[in-house]
Amino acid sequence: MLGSLKKALSEFADAVSTRGLSQREVEQALAELQDRLIQSDVPYDVSQSICNRLRERLSALKAKRFSDIESLTENTIRETLVEALRSVNHVDISQVVKSVVAEKGFCTVLFFGVNGSGKTTTIAKVAYRLKENGLKVMVAGADTFRAGAIEQLRMHAQRIGIAMFDGGYGADPASVAYGAIAEAKSSRFNVALIDTAGRMQTDADLMSQMQKISKVAKPDVKVFVGDGLVGNDALNQLRMFDKAVGIDGVVVTKLDADSRGGMVFSVTTELGKPVYAVGLGEGYDDLEPFDVDALVKKLF
Repeated sequence: MLGSLKKALSEFADAVSTRGLSQREVEQALAELQDRLIQSDVPYDVSQSICNRLRERLSALKAKRFSDIESLTENTIRETLVEALRSVNHVDISQVVKSVVAEKGFCTVLFFGVNGSGKTTTIAKVAYRLKENGLKVMVAGADTFRAGAIEQLRMHAQRIGIAMFDGGYGADPASVAYGAIAEAKSSRFNVALIDTAGRMQTDADLMSQMQKISKVAKPDVKVFVGDGLVGNDALNQLRMFDKAVGIDGVVVTKLDADSRGGMVFSVTTELGKPVYAVGLGEGYDDLEPFDVDALVKKLF
């Protein structure tokens, strides 16, 4: 997990420890680190900010003994990354939903994202956790175009033991969302989780449809489900969906795979949105709150 970014940070610590702390050597090591960060899918502005902070902090290490430099460098990198990732208050999606339910009695959550991000599986994981928290959950199949989408969601609903609203293939997705919310409220459910078709951020027609779904459903929480393997295109996806629909928070999937970890920086420092959860496997309990300290620890 995050192997490329881990290697970049390790190489920087080794370079500074080996070369010493002259200004020229530090600048050379910082330039190499920034290149590696960008290759690891960390956005340019974020990598530049990290290196600027490191430059300031490393200048204070010159008086330290040489034997201390390696550990001090690593600690400086850790602190810098933690500070960057904590620029936003990351809230667990279960807590977000429960807060809305406590206030209003009912919560509608709209999920959207690019094709193949693991959106439907993420909805199932969220539904499982909410049920475990004692909430009565209904899922709605508003992805009425992708072959097998409704069957996939129904399979999850049956396995978890929750209700599903099925409008059928070819139905208007906004109408399905509206109908699901109405039925869930009338049947005294606490939560409606709305699944939507995956779409590329560059598809104007589908983005317009997403806007319609959001307008009709009037969701309390709008969640972008993003593939942690996507790389540098993540920031473009996030910005386009945020502009079109509005993003309240992000679930980052597939961080158990060969992810280089850049997306979490894009979400936090570039978009300024919280990470609601991270997906670390295929099981229903493989959705965890985003832990900044744990993620940075794994980098080393």
